[in-house]
Amino acid sequence: MVSLRRGAYVLFFAGIAFATAPTSTRAQDFPARPIHLILPYNPGGIVDFAGRVLAKQLEDILKQTVVAENKPGAGGIVGVNEVAHAAPDGYNVVLIDPSIVINQTLHQTMPYDVFKDLMTISIVCSSPHVLIVSPQLGIKTYAQLVAYGKANPRTLNFGSAGVGTTPHLAGVMWAQRNGIQATHVPYKGVGPSFIDLMSGKIQMEFSSIAGALPFTSKGSVIPLATTGHTRSSVYADLPTVEEEGLANFDVEVWLGLYGPAGTPKDVLDKLNGAVATALQEDELKTAFAKFGIEPRGTSLADGAAFTKGEYEKWRKVIIDGHITLD
Repeated sequence: MVSLRRGAYVLFFAGIAFATAPTSTRAQDFPARPIHLILPYNPGGIVDFAGRVLAKQLEDILKQTVVAENKPGAGGIVGVNEVAHAAPDGYNVVLIDPSIVINQTLHQTMPYDVFKDLMTISIVCSSPHVLIVSPQLGIKTYAQLVAYGKANPRTLNFGSAGVGTTPHLAGVMWAQRNGIQATHVPYKGVGPSFIDLMSGKIQMEFSSIAGALPFTSKGSVIPLATTGHTRSSVYADLPTVEEEGLANFDVEVWLGLYGPAGTPKDVLDKLNGAVATALQEDELKTAFAKFGIEPRGTSLADGAAFTKGEYEKWRKVIIDGHITLD
């Protein structure tokens, strides 16, 4: 009887070892098959561009195929949702802009919870916005714009690619902080907004540098200031909004890499380390610099804290500005 019991114990613990061994092995050997990098927007934007540059570098570092896939829809929600509900094994990740935290407040119902269903792998890069105005306005400096806005309530109309986008919220926050009454005019994409900005139908807009550069270089629209803590290398002669007196006005198009909650820590560490290495590569830095994109890179903990901070910042803007999708 004793020998049978001992045999049972041996089989029991052997079973535990057998059950746990594959998980450890999978994490240790990661990645053993292609990684899918979801880009939750159509081709052509900053997420698509940066994601494909990053994918190429990660392939070289991880010695495995990294498939960049566009999965657009619902302002990024479709692509993020796919990753949020994927197997937590590191083989499905998403590169996304601030919409990942903005949508959490803007939408009454969401198919996922950013803080329960996803984990921050790294904040990959960032680029400030540039504040641009219509040539028809006759304004050449940031100070002139603020003075004009205060002296002419409800005269300034600012455009964006849609309700809840970072340029929209940047405009709301700028108006709130300056005590200016300005009207938001949402468009279906940045293209139509630039057409109306050039013709004077709207007066101002916050834009990504990548989006604005073709127009500012031709003088079709006038750049006044950028929105980072430091000046942009692309617009080195422009002051920042902070330099012009609006303290802590730090608005960036940052891109973060996220994976499903429950992904093993050693897999997350390997992905985080690969991103950190990729961001040091000269090829990536050169490609990013053309569009004013700065490599970032964070630890897992710092990335999670940054995501939480951005959520709180934009949540306040949305609530204080009474912004809804209706």
